[in-house]
Amino acid sequence: MGWRYKEGLLMLITVVIVWVTSAEVTQGIFTDYNHPFAITYLGISLLAAYLPIAFIRDCLLKFVRRIYKIDDDNVVDKSSISLDSSPTNNNSTQGTLDIEQQQLVADENCVKDMHSDQKEGNPTVSDSKDDVEMLKHQRKLSTKEIAILGLAIGPIWFLSEYCMNAALERTSVASTTILFSTSGIFTLLISVFMGLDSINAVNLVSVFASMAGVAMTIYGKTWATADTHSTTSLNRIHSFMGDFFALLSALTDGLFSVLLKKFAGEEGENVDMQKLFGYIGLFTLVSLWWLVWPLTALGIEPKFILPDSAQTIGVVLANCFVGSFLSDYFWALGVVWTTPLVAALGASLTIPFAMVEDMVIHGRHYSAIYILGSVLVFLGFAIANLSDCFSPKLGKQFLKSLKRFFIRQSF
Repeated sequence: MGWRYKEGLLMLITVVIVWVTSAEVTQGIFTDYNHPFAITYLGISLLAAYLPIAFIRDCLLKFVRRIYKIDDDNVVDKSSISLDSSPTNNNSTQGTLDIEQQQLVADENCVKDMHSDQKEGNPTVSDSKDDVEMLKHQRKLSTKEIAILGLAIGPIWFLSEYCMNAALERTSVASTTILFSTSGIFTLLISVFMGLDSINAVNLVSVFASMAGVAMTIYGKTWATADTHSTTSLNRIHSFMGDFFALLSALTDGLFSVLLKKFAGEEGENVDMQKLFGYIGLFTLVSLWWLVWPLTALGIEPKFILPDSAQTIGVVLANCFVGSFLSDYFWALGVVWTTPLVAALGASLTIPFAMVEDMVIHGRHYSAIYILGSVLVFLGFAIANLSDCFSPKLGKQFLKSLKRFFIRQSF
């Protein structure tokens, strides 16, 4: 587990805390300004501000590199002058020694390479093909390609964010976070389908532990509140639509995270994340504003109006800045620095964090089943992060022991 992976985990945990707080604020906003589309559109459009930030950063880097390049040239010129001023005999002697030393090193490297190839049994042609494929996957996308990628996956991210806000408008924060936590199973299936991950024992245990925890929190929450709330048929339909939007948000979030990891590379080295999310925000600002009309015609959204108070506008802007502009970018870094499955299971941590927040702020009480379910959710996240420690080492040792066992039995 490298330092980049650890930073990704820190990003995910930070985003989870921000998401829980932002969800509470968003649901409070809906009491005065009931427009999920407007909040989603504004929050994602703010991502366009990453474009000027990225281009200013590139200009500063080019300027710094240009300065250091001039300094390097001066150093090279000084070294060449000192070499030219040295005696001829010393140059010839030093050159002969350098040639002989280089030849010895080259011979040793050739012997080592031949010995390693014979020992491992790997043909040279296949190694060269693997190197070519590795270079293809490690190629950094150009600005034009990043813009095209943002145009392609931007609508998926917008749909995920809108469904989350629509769910918060129709149901509770607890129900939304619980159902959104099912993104782990969607992410695993999509990752396997796209060839980015494989189904192994560790992944299955982590996902099923998280899903079991989610199921226990659903049962514990229903059991704890069944006698204290009376619901009408209209409220049940409204809550059902909220649950549907939460599940759809989980599905699209899993799809977006897998696609992001696929194009970004192992540690995000193929894509400039600031430019990517900047283009996603720009395309949302320019091309998705018209969706408010069909959503209003279908009765999903109310008729669009602007907030009627400066306080509401300030709360909306602050929540969009923290809950979308900052947290979305940090979450994307967490996805590409870890894995989509770890990020999806990390989103499940909203359940225990929301539980602690409700207990501290609202003074709510939870059943033992709900608390045990929250522990299982956290356990699933921990197991997923331990997969890199157990799968490569113990898995290979287990396969080698099986191979030796079958060889002994055959003889």
